[in-house]
Amino acid sequence: MKYSIVLTGGGTAGHVTPNLALVPYLKKEGFEISYVGSLNGIEKSLVEAQGIEYSGIATGKFRRYFDVKNFTDPFRVMKGFMQARRLLRAKKPDVVFSKGGFVAVPVVRAAASLKIPCIIHESDMTPGLANRLCIPVADKVCCNFPETFDMIPPQKAVLTGAPIRDELLHGDAERGRKFTGFTDDKPVIMVIGGSQGSAAVNGAIRDSLGELLKDFNIVHITGKDKQDNMLLTVDGYKQYEYLTDELPDLFAMADVVVSRAGAGALGEVLALRKPNLLIPLPSASSRGDQILNARSFEEQGFSMVISEEDMTSSLLVRKIRELYENRESYVKAMTESPQKDAIGAIMKLILDEVSDLKK
Repeated sequence: MKYSIVLTGGGTAGHVTPNLALVPYLKKEGFEISYVGSLNGIEKSLVEAQGIEYSGIATGKFRRYFDVKNFTDPFRVMKGFMQARRLLRAKKPDVVFSKGGFVAVPVVRAAASLKIPCIIHESDMTPGLANRLCIPVADKVCCNFPETFDMIPPQKAVLTGAPIRDELLHGDAERGRKFTGFTDDKPVIMVIGGSQGSAAVNGAIRDSLGELLKDFNIVHITGKDKQDNMLLTVDGYKQYEYLTDELPDLFAMADVVVSRAGAGALGEVLALRKPNLLIPLPSASSRGDQILNARSFEEQGFSMVISEEDMTSSLLVRKIRELYENRESYVKAMTESPQKDAIGAIMKLILDEVSDLKK
């Protein structure tokens, strides 16, 4: 018997790429896959590039601050709900899987109104507003952090971790060294500042190059337009604005990772068992989710953490050296983590839902 699934989620790449990570496994199990997202969001191009059937619906954002769109967006959400209901009636999926974002709210709510099982995924330690609107009607809620269980009905919460692209698991360190041109045997620091890059992290690393390059090579994913052209010829330091195909090889080559604490980045370092130093986005620039994410990983023994407010060049150098010296303890903790096989855990939930249809 062939089953079908509707994937949803959008607004940022972080709401789309985990869905796409599931696609090869869903296809292997014989699922017919379609995607419901916003009309012109980032998810549309990413999904269509994978050859997956895509349908767009109206959506609106739920804001905690005053905006004139607060008066019109509720009508867009209601329109999206009706559009999602029509789509789901036509597609008749056996299950819906949502990665979140505001486009997911009308889809999940519409699915629940049609008695279609819904599994949703919450990346951060504290559920965002969109997922808080979906949790009451979801059958299961996949979580990255054990602390999230305190905020979700216990019969719904499942600790899975975050699905990552399969190709990240199959990098080659030698290819990474060939790509970067590193020829000595120094250990490698990989620096990632998030999808847009981080001026604060970039600046701190560059201020510390004099000390760090004594003991390490550094590969630095800077973010778009954030390269420093004055440093392009520095031995042992390689900058790239953004990479896709080469990223698995750079991860394989890296001995330690310095990163922001977004859910996607944490899913990658955990799945790849990379000792990591997290510099979370400060609460002044976010809802504080990265700080909570980082604190959880630190308490579980997966990560070392320093705050952006406390960061100095000398502290950064000291913490990176300490991380490298104690790297095996971090690898051990991550290896023993129950959320290290996110795709396997999520696929089991999906298959359990459709197998119930046989009963």
